[in-house]
Amino acid sequence: MEKPLTSAQATALACLDDIQPLLSAWTRIIFDFGETAWREYQSAAWYVERLKYEGFSVEEGSGGMPTAFCAHWTNGAGPTIGMYAEYDAVPGNCQDATTVKRPRPGLGGEAGGHTDPHSGLGIASLGGLLAVKAAMQRHDISGTLRFTGEPAEKVRGSKPIHAARGYYDGLAGMISFHPFYMLPLCNTARWDTHCGAAYAMIYRFICDEPEQWSRATGDSAPIPQAHSAVRAPGANDALFTMYMASKSLRDSMLPHQGGWSISEAILTAGQATADNLPAGLAEIQYMIRVPTLAMAEQVTAVLDRNAEAAAKMSGCRHERHFVSKSRPGLANHAMATIAYEALSAVGPPHWDETAKTIAREIQINAGGVASEEPFIEELERLIAPEEAEAILRRDLAPSQVNSTSDDYTDMSWHTPTARFYVARPALRSENGHAYPAWAMNALGGIPETIDPMVSCAAKTVALAALRLLEDDAGREAAMDEFVSRTGGGVGGSNWIAPLCDYEPPIGFRWPEYVTTPRGRDWWIPSNQSPQAASRGEIHDRP
Repeated sequence: MEKPLTSAQATALACLDDIQPLLSAWTRIIFDFGETAWREYQSAAWYVERLKYEGFSVEEGSGGMPTAFCAHWTNGAGPTIGMYAEYDAVPGNCQDATTVKRPRPGLGGEAGGHTDPHSGLGIASLGGLLAVKAAMQRHDISGTLRFTGEPAEKVRGSKPIHAARGYYDGLAGMISFHPFYMLPLCNTARWDTHCGAAYAMIYRFICDEPEQWSRATGDSAPIPQAHSAVRAPGANDALFTMYMASKSLRDSMLPHQGGWSISEAILTAGQATADNLPAGLAEIQYMIRVPTLAMAEQVTAVLDRNAEAAAKMSGCRHERHFVSKSRPGLANHAMATIAYEALSAVGPPHWDETAKTIAREIQINAGGVASEEPFIEELERLIAPEEAEAILRRDLAPSQVNSTSDDYTDMSWHTPTARFYVARPALRSENGHAYPAWAMNALGGIPETIDPMVSCAAKTVALAALRLLEDDAGREAAMDEFVSRTGGGVGGSNWIAPLCDYEPPIGFRWPEYVTTPRGRDWWIPSNQSPQAASRGEIHDRP
């Protein structure tokens, strides 16, 4: 039986109805920024300015991360409730908010774009935050709101760092929302099976003594500086030796179960304008997504050996720099129930005929056939957490406790955490047609298609947070469960301490937007062709 809304909750819902046009406009702003991991300068600045305007005190650059922040607002002594925004986009996914495949104005397709979309995630959470603040003021509810800005989620970046530096300590509860469409975790809350562990690291190869290569073969002469001379291998050789070795050994790193994955991305490779010198620097990042920390450590050990061997083979030295060490998630049924009851009171998102017309245009432009009902049917349905859990477990081994990956899990070891999902717009597939990524990305930016998700999520965040503030018994039940599962709370016998033993990895050559005499552009590749540049066709862009 659903709990009736309190007066404060009703106030919060009314507030969100009033500011819905603002939430829509704000979502589009962050969508158009499209900034990628560790380089979300405009996005973070926008949030900081908005939060200050709304009366929050804001620590900028929290945890030593320039694009992170931590905001507080208090209404007197009482529990502190946590919420957060993500706002990083993904390279190579630049898409305009339109029904055709087209990058945002002035950019190429290789620039950053929102895929999940974090643009809607962050603004939904911000909307919920502002509605809770308004309700607390009107109904004189005591307590504090903490709102963190979380960059670089795509590389599981900020939350392990924030956790290790105390930003989730002292919370009575954390409300975590994410857009979703993959069944069965759509319009529901996670129950037992939370996301797993994730490690990300960069291996850097440095060839700073190439003259030692020939000496190792007995030739004491310096390396001849001639195109025809035999040259020392460089950092590129080390990188690709490691790349191929790790590819060939991937199937042997872990058992063939558990839904694990390992992916890599080359950050830098050699000197693009060098003549006949061996490459001095090359870097490759690995991302490991696994159910357990033991599996992450096992893969890391293999990669470490591969890096050492590759460096020795090519006469280089190597370094390993961690980007993320993220813990697996901790369940909390009391918090899941609070979140799902809030979502049930709001109801699932609904897309009107205007949104459906837009979706049909995308279906056609993406090579499909227009459907009378273009969206996946389940997007407008709720599914109880226990039911979603049962469906999820069908494909998992009984021994597997965690599945997939997301770094909200680090919050769950410091405070009772609710993880809930609201459907984002996704197209129904007719006759097995697979839609390209741009179609999904566009739906995440067009107001008529993304606003229903943002509105639903914001209201759910607000109702859940107010429940924690107003319902002493509900809040205490969540904390009691947290203490029980951790074997005594923070520092308890079953508690996993923060794993972050590294500095924020902000100094690497992450993809980003740059401003040059040619204007604002994407780092690499440029949105303009070399031929256009040689013809002088590159013009300044705002």
